[in-house]
Amino acid sequence: MSTVSVVIPCYKYGHFLADCVKSVLDEQEGVDVRVLIIDDASPDGSADVARALAAGDPRIEVRVHERNKGHIATYNEGLLEWADGDYTALLSADDRLVPGALVRAAALLDAHPEAGFAYGRPLRFRHGGPLPAARTRAAGSVVYPGRWWLERRFREGTGCITSPEVVVRTGLQHKVGGYDPELPHAGDIEMWMRLAAHADVGYVRGADQAFYRVHGNNMSTTDFGGQLDDLRQRLVAFDSVLDKCAGLLPEADRLSVAARTRLARHALRRAYRAYDRGRTAVVPVDELVEFAAQCLPGGYASLAEYRALGRRRRIGARAMPYLQPLVLSAVADRGREWLWWQSWKRRGI
Repeated sequence: MSTVSVVIPCYKYGHFLADCVKSVLDEQEGVDVRVLIIDDASPDGSADVARALAAGDPRIEVRVHERNKGHIATYNEGLLEWADGDYTALLSADDRLVPGALVRAAALLDAHPEAGFAYGRPLRFRHGGPLPAARTRAAGSVVYPGRWWLERRFREGTGCITSPEVVVRTGLQHKVGGYDPELPHAGDIEMWMRLAAHADVGYVRGADQAFYRVHGNNMSTTDFGGQLDDLRQRLVAFDSVLDKCAGLLPEADRLSVAARTRLARHALRRAYRAYDRGRTAVVPVDELVEFAAQCLPGGYASLAEYRALGRRRRIGARAMPYLQPLVLSAVADRGREWLWWQSWKRRGI
């Protein structure tokens, strides 16, 4: 039977802990699971909740920080210092696993030693709302060549993983090291890419693997300043992977250009869509253009997205929302988003 070490970092999320731990220990028959809860000096009673859970189940260990160390240091403490099972999962205290998720991921990794980690589809749910119905019967799995999967991330300039749905081969996690403290908001995508530079990537088809809670403490998709920070963090993450994995990626220059081009396009698309949606007063359009120029000095102005922004500037912020249905790039955006969504649902990439 495969062994899985599950690290649950917690900061002021003690009221979620019981349900999170239940999803790990009571709903994963077929694997040998141990849990480490690390309370990062929560000012409420989270540590007491963790200790009470551990008192009732010998599979649970608890560490309590005397001072707050931050989420990256907490992750690394559990993943690098404590985890010793065949596989490792990192699960935020406010998220939970789908029944059988660890069994499905472990079965994939058992059958494919070339795969360094496995993931599947997560289900998002609103804080305070009911859990969505989850699929628990896998329809097979697929293993993507790591370099191919990694290159796809560079070409798209974004990730395809939320986080709680991932199970990593522990030996590989120790080999590549922990999360980068210089990447507090993009450490996840950087980690998955580093792992993919060393090993292949498994995807569980047909079944949902985790529940991801959406609430006020998650980065909001309507926080436009946050979206610009996200792009900046992603750029640092891609550069970081190329630096750390230079010896494994002889095509680094090509990958860098691909990622920078895609990120520039993302920024310019967000800039021109601010005109489409009448949000130029709140979206930092000029800063997004500056970011695109940082990504592709001398080349960003030749992108179709920059030309689309120019057309909207000529039309004007007031008129553009009414003319959006007549503008080809606005229609193409909707089609592009639909195609990406369909690919992600079917293939996880």
